[in-house]
Amino acid sequence: MRKTKFTFDEAVDVWLRYWSGQVQSDIAADYRINAGRVNEVLKEKIHLGSKQIAASKRSA
Repeated sequence: MRKTKFTFDEAVDVWLRYWSGQVQSDIAADYRINAGRVNEVLKEKIHLGSKQIAASKRSA
């Protein structure tokens, strides 16, 4: 079943995976979601604050 939206926690994971070197299309494929939704997270159009939470987890 394909997803249509990310949860906030999934958006945090998107940031962590992106920073680790994964490309948007691979992240989208793993979540079975349109790559545009990944881009919306990374452009901070949705789930504002997920980048900051991911950054704090990354440095922990």
